[in-house]
Amino acid sequence: TLLYSQQQVTADRQKNLKVEPDAPNGKVELRKKVTLLRGISIIIGTIIGAGIFISPKGILKNSGSVGMSLVVWIACGVLSLFGALSYAELGTSIQKSGGHYTYILEAFGPQMAFIRLWADLIAIRPAGLAVISLAFGQYILEPIFMPCGVPEIAIKLATSIGITSVMYLNSMSTSWTNRIQILLTFSKLLAIAIIIVPGLYMLFKGETKNFENAFEVSNIKLTGLPLAFYSGIMYELLFYLNFVTEEVENPEKTVPLAICISMAIVTFCYVLTNVAYYTVMSAEELLASQAVAVTFAGKMMGNFSVAVPVFVALSCFGSMNGCLFAFSRMFYVASREGHLPEVLSMIHVRRHTPLAAVLVLYPMTVFQLFVGDIYSLLNFMSFLRWLFIGVAVLGLIYMRYTRPDMPRPFKVPLFIPAIFSFTCFFMVFLSLYSDPVNTGIGFAISLTGIPAYYIFIVFDRRPKWLQDGLDSFNRSVQIILEVIPVEH
Repeated sequence: TLLYSQQQVTADRQKNLKVEPDAPNGKVELRKKVTLLRGISIIIGTIIGAGIFISPKGILKNSGSVGMSLVVWIACGVLSLFGALSYAELGTSIQKSGGHYTYILEAFGPQMAFIRLWADLIAIRPAGLAVISLAFGQYILEPIFMPCGVPEIAIKLATSIGITSVMYLNSMSTSWTNRIQILLTFSKLLAIAIIIVPGLYMLFKGETKNFENAFEVSNIKLTGLPLAFYSGIMYELLFYLNFVTEEVENPEKTVPLAICISMAIVTFCYVLTNVAYYTVMSAEELLASQAVAVTFAGKMMGNFSVAVPVFVALSCFGSMNGCLFAFSRMFYVASREGHLPEVLSMIHVRRHTPLAAVLVLYPMTVFQLFVGDIYSLLNFMSFLRWLFIGVAVLGLIYMRYTRPDMPRPFKVPLFIPAIFSFTCFFMVFLSLYSDPVNTGIGFAISLTGIPAYYIFIVFDRRPKWLQDGLDSFNRSVQIILEVIPVEH
């Protein structure tokens, strides 16, 4: 092979080595640096994005009443708990990073896992990261341009700077990535507290007029309840720690504990935030608002409302940071399994980060930011999230019968994954029913993973000139990025 070994690269760089203070002596690997607090911050910091501050009105719109919307929020928390418990079992029984990809690989084999990986790589993850980043660019500039609108080119430039800074942070240090994620998570919880506390204060003072007839039967839309659940459960998917299981300290205890604590905190915050919104705003005002938290702050805090866009931007930055940290580990594991180029499973010789796996999303995200129709792409691919989450949890049930002797430090009753996987497949059916064209296009895009699997993975007998070229490219990238294979 033309790829450098650990010894070769270490020898080449020995004169210039400046090892990270917390790096292990003489061994290059991904270290177990994710503690319980860091795990909770990864989950909460990634889940709580801009949605709860800008547009948490899908549930209200589809449920038809204030009271029923709060019931749906709580029910979504219970359903999310079922998903969280299922992923806690998967994460403790299969102690590998990679999340859905790894679980589908273990349960159903490489072809199904590759199709999931292919959809993630070409569309879902770059588009999702670009959308979160655009929200960051919009809200970080809003206080500067108030009361005027922010120019689109300024938003995209600020977005590019945000993406680049997140990439740089994740490339340089796992420890600092986690420390900043903790800080950003606390800033999100502070922003939510700034909404909840004055809202509940007004409620306890007797401001209850918006809760009168909260469960009025004539307003409740039974046909809209499935869509209300669809809107709510999207806010509470708690699987991000499962992407980095190999870096978690004592995963048998940390993974289920972090997931369950995060679920409780997120559900508590979301329900009380909506109670605060309803206390200050009527249902009509909330549905009409372009940014609910800004409207709330304008009514309650006067000039202090200018700080809300800054908190929203910080919230988006935390989601960007958490997403990139998690997804880079999926690409790292996929490379290790032979589904992506080998250089993506190599570690920086000094920083001990999967540098190539972090950077692989950068060009595709920036390209989609400036060229692609991101929101259409997300519409095409949204149902695939539910499909593959359902397949991963179905794999838990399947492995109970095919691999009964697998160690399971944390085990849930079978009805829990059964209900959650049924919910996921119901969401897929709902997508097909409500938007068959976009769902069909997304399904067609994902099916391109089948020929890609056979071209790139199965039929691997390449001409010698092509193989030599690929090896030369891999070695060049390895030398430029200073990455080496992981010691096992």
